[in-house]
Amino acid sequence: MKYSIDKNVFDLNPNIKFGILVAHNIQNTETMANDEERLRNAELNMRKEIKLDQLRELHNVALYREVMIKSGINPNKYPPSVEAMFKRILKGGELPVINALVDLCNAVSVENVISLGGHDLNDIHEDLEVRYSRKGDIFLPFGAEEYEEVPEGELVFASGNVVQTLKWVWRQSELGKITLNSHDVFFQLVGFECEEGSSLYNSMNEIEFLIKNRFQGVCNKYIVDVNNQFIEFN
Repeated sequence: MKYSIDKNVFDLNPNIKFGILVAHNIQNTETMANDEERLRNAELNMRKEIKLDQLRELHNVALYREVMIKSGINPNKYPPSVEAMFKRILKGGELPVINALVDLCNAVSVENVISLGGHDLNDIHEDLEVRYSRKGDIFLPFGAEEYEEVPEGELVFASGNVVQTLKWVWRQSELGKITLNSHDVFFQLVGFECEEGSSLYNSMNEIEFLIKNRFQGVCNKYIVDVNNQFIEFN
């Protein structure tokens, strides 16, 4: 299978970097006490270190919003999903417990203030691409049973004509959601630097460690950027 970035995406910001992990044979479980403890500690530390009025100034959040604006998406109406998640935390709320893999991915996202999405490969049947939407693209909203048509010209993450994430990093589809039966998972992280110590570098290493040690799976890691705009994987 191929994963690629439309070259026009890099016109929005040439420093966008997509961290990809393709995991196989994951053994997901219900959330254990130490899994939830990591998530709650991540939330607590975020509240200690960041004020609500600083949220949109955070490095990655500010750049996500900038890319969305340049692509024609209003981030005030359609905020990056992590911005909405962080806002909930900073207002004193807790993220819901779903399952171990989802909860630990959320913990890594909060710890590193980064966009991190997981997609069950069992639901993905065509090549993946970050691109502008085309006529005929469809999207299955979370919790829905019927597909919706996607307007042309929106930045999306899609498999064939099926959109996996609407309005770039705003909302994931019902299709591909991570469950206890998910064993093969495609992880997509979005950052702007990938050197050692960066949020993208650290998050990818954290996810790799969890895949191998918490979920007994195997994985491959890739960076897709302006100099390497596609990968192929099994």
